[in-house]
Amino acid sequence: MMNFLDNDTKYLRAKERVAEVKKFYTSLASYVLVISFLAGLNYYTNEFRYAWFLWAAFGWGIGLVFQGIKAFEMNPFFGKGWEDRKIKEYMEEDQVRNKWE
Repeated sequence: MMNFLDNDTKYLRAKERVAEVKKFYTSLASYVLVISFLAGLNYYTNEFRYAWFLWAAFGWGIGLVFQGIKAFEMNPFFGKGWEDRKIKEYMEEDQVRNKWE
């Protein structure tokens, strides 16, 4: 029974991760298209005398970097190992607490 639950949990986690990666790539494609359009518009209107499209590229790019870090689990502080350790710690605390009630 436990093996079935483990496989089910692993499947759900993998499915969530695939959804995050897919969401990241969709956002990346949107970023490239929109920023390219804004760059073209910027060049058409003032031939890059003032490259205002870079403000949008920078702002959106910061968000995209954080989304990529989350999607590919590259966060050194709150990565998957940290999450698993905290879950285990809280489950053990709850078990000890309920043992005495």
